[in-house]
Amino acid sequence: MRRMPPQDWYSVTRKGDDVTLISEPFIKEFYRCNCWHVRGRDRDMLVDSGMGVVSLRSWVPLVTERSLTAIASHTHFDHIGCHHEFPDRCVHRTEAAILAHPDNRATLADPYVSDDIFDALPPAPYASSSYAIPGAPATRLLEDGDVIDLGDRHFEVIHTPGHSPGGIALWEAAQGILFSGDIVYDGPLIEDTYHADAGDYHRSMVRLFDLPVRVVHGGHFPSYGAERHRAIIRAWLDAKEAG
Repeated sequence: MRRMPPQDWYSVTRKGDDVTLISEPFIKEFYRCNCWHVRGRDRDMLVDSGMGVVSLRSWVPLVTERSLTAIASHTHFDHIGCHHEFPDRCVHRTEAAILAHPDNRATLADPYVSDDIFDALPPAPYASSSYAIPGAPATRLLEDGDVIDLGDRHFEVIHTPGHSPGGIALWEAAQGILFSGDIVYDGPLIEDTYHADAGDYHRSMVRLFDLPVRVVHGGHFPSYGAERHRAIIRAWLDAKEAG
């Protein structure tokens, strides 16, 4: 399989509302994390940081321009690979130990990371057999109801366990923007990880259904609006409640 040069590894797409999507296009879509950069008046925010196979700070200048808070929506391998590159790191308290010591079993790198998840490999010397994420102890532990303050923008932490114990969404009520992590997005939802919980998942989906969203930026797959948001959750809830 061909290898890509580091300068070609990331794509950067402006989405409006001073939100930018950073993604790794040579990872197959199912495994490809959406990393969200949000510009604020006083500081910026990064929601998730990808696999970590190529340095974000070295190859995406956007994340180095101003002070930045790196948030982990949860601690699976595809979301926290570059968190160690940022000095200000936040995660829900129930997954703090994984962010600090991200062994491959805890992050699901084992069994998912192999050459099969790529359409083209990262630059040498990357090898899937030796993939490992550096530890990145949190500088702030998050709880439900906490606020990420960017000066002129404020994001409420919504604890959304189910996919994982410390999953969070970030809600900007003033603009109707939800960063939903992996609890809900417009693609196949993953409910069978080793630390998933069906009851928690159901409660999280019920909680998110009524948010007056304008746009949802998920952890995977394309962003979507209010009607699609409710359709995704309603179909999921109907299937669970019928079964």
